[in-house]
Amino acid sequence: MSDQPPTAQEVAERIQDALSAADLTEFAELLDPDVRWGAPDDPAPACRNRKQVLQWYRRARDAGVRGTVTELVVTGNRILVGMDVSGRTPAEEGGATTQRWQVLDVHNGRVTEIVGYDDRAEAAARARL
Repeated sequence: MSDQPPTAQEVAERIQDALSAADLTEFAELLDPDVRWGAPDDPAPACRNRKQVLQWYRRARDAGVRGTVTELVVTGNRILVGMDVSGRTPAEEGGATTQRWQVLDVHNGRVTEIVGYDDRAEAAARARL
């Protein structure tokens, strides 16, 4: 076993598996304890640690929201994740499937920041594609 932390590519593969299976235990292992998750350039993101990120995912899963990973691109220490999200509440786009993107920063084998996007071009720019 290597003493080196997982590469961004290795983390990306594990993220795809965890998100596809809605496995929060596996996902938790990939998150830095101080991970931050929010909108682009938000100085005070909604989630500021692993516990808050997992609570958000748990609430969404329990409400019937499901995500299917449609794209996974690794560039340096960033991962672009494209997802089809379904099962949203009727107040949120009539429950239709929507596309969302996230850019994840990876340091020392853990996700340290997650930034969510409604637009792939904006997400790709952040990921430096």
